[in-house]
Amino acid sequence: MIAAVANDDYLAFLRCKTQAAPSGGFEPLWVPDWLFDFQGQDLVPWCIRKGRSALLADCGLGKTPMELVWSQNVVMHTNRHVLIATPLAVADQFVREGVKFNLPVYHSRDGKYPDAPCIVVTNYERLHYFDPSKFGGGVADEASVLKAFDGHRRKQITRFFCKLPFRLLATATPSPNDYIELGTLSECLGIMTQSDMLNYFFRETKDMRHTVFKEGDFWNQTKWSFKPHSETAFWRWVVSWARGLRKPSDLGFDDGRFVLPPLNYRQHVVDVAFVPDGELFHRPAISLHEQQIERRRTVAQRCNEVARLITSHNRPAIAWCHYNEEGDALAAMIPGAVQVAGKDSLEDKEQRLTDFAMGRVRVLVTKPRIGCWGLNLQHCGDMTFFPTHSFEQFYQGVRRCWRFGRTGPVNVDIVSSLGESGVVAGLTYKQQKAERMFASLVKHMNQASAMHSVDDHRLDVQLPAWLAAANATNL
Repeated sequence: MIAAVANDDYLAFLRCKTQAAPSGGFEPLWVPDWLFDFQGQDLVPWCIRKGRSALLADCGLGKTPMELVWSQNVVMHTNRHVLIATPLAVADQFVREGVKFNLPVYHSRDGKYPDAPCIVVTNYERLHYFDPSKFGGGVADEASVLKAFDGHRRKQITRFFCKLPFRLLATATPSPNDYIELGTLSECLGIMTQSDMLNYFFRETKDMRHTVFKEGDFWNQTKWSFKPHSETAFWRWVVSWARGLRKPSDLGFDDGRFVLPPLNYRQHVVDVAFVPDGELFHRPAISLHEQQIERRRTVAQRCNEVARLITSHNRPAIAWCHYNEEGDALAAMIPGAVQVAGKDSLEDKEQRLTDFAMGRVRVLVTKPRIGCWGLNLQHCGDMTFFPTHSFEQFYQGVRRCWRFGRTGPVNVDIVSSLGESGVVAGLTYKQQKAERMFASLVKHMNQASAMHSVDDHRLDVQLPAWLAAANATNL
């Protein structure tokens, strides 16, 4: 005979079967009035109460002040230090923001910091100098940068944060076209491992029409797609530990001052035909191998076009490149240009990126994987780009300049050869896919916000008729 259970017990049983992340934070101790309404009334208090969460706010929406307020609350609650890990040259940016808002922020490059509990900031590359047991909480700024590191460094960062009681991961977009990477954020927060997430919500597939692609070399890796009826459940799980928005109105607030100036995309095609060996007529490069050959074959022509564009004015400009020979050529061809290359020391990289951010250098030449993360470069309104398949690098590079605080238009000159038309078309497709992904996140986030239970999941479940009858019989 089936034992009768109370309605509350049955709901509790169902609630424990959900994948919703529990709340493990505390009530906010300090929410300053200088935060914007959507920051101080919604995002920051929610992240503090959650304890371990992800803040997926688009570029220019003030992640830095929100991270500082969250960190200060953890310092006050735990009476321990909080560590903020950032990409290169962004640590000094946090220090400047701390001065602006009268918050003490200490930049440590060697693992040393004051004894009194405070906010400590460092670069990801220097995280090995710090002991996680000494901190009450941590913030991973631009958390999507984790995949830019090699496997050893990424594992080191994840293990460091997994030992912290309170955690905040902040990024503009976890990866515009990669749902699966959300599992990396979840694993770092200690909510669910990436492999468990895949088993819960996804299945391996060879159907290319409904595939979730991973950024990078997508030709030689496992493809995943949502299980039937799992997409809604997946997004409800995501919004149980993450909040995301691209503009304040996504949360019901007025966009007001966050309406950005015009963004102008201008495409420049270098007239160098691509004719593969053994063929008579030119055509677009199709395979990755052909595209790589085409890029290396046209380095001189493409760099000449970039140099012409940047030297045609005297405004600050960024020249994004991908190959060392591109960076070396541009630095030599553009008067006064400063290059930040992978071979440079951490100190040199930081100094040159900071010099450009502070306006001491007019033209910056660097790769997106080095300089497109976290920097506020609103003073610059001109950039050139050599397109690749990484939409995230392109998106992040553009948003270094096109963000809150920019007063004039931003011009993005995309320079490619005739053979790279397929790459440019791929970027357009990925942008459309990114829009759909974030629309799903915002939609389900708003639904979750309307729920009134502690873990953001209200179970409007009635006791089944057969169980209600059994319960009444036994009363």
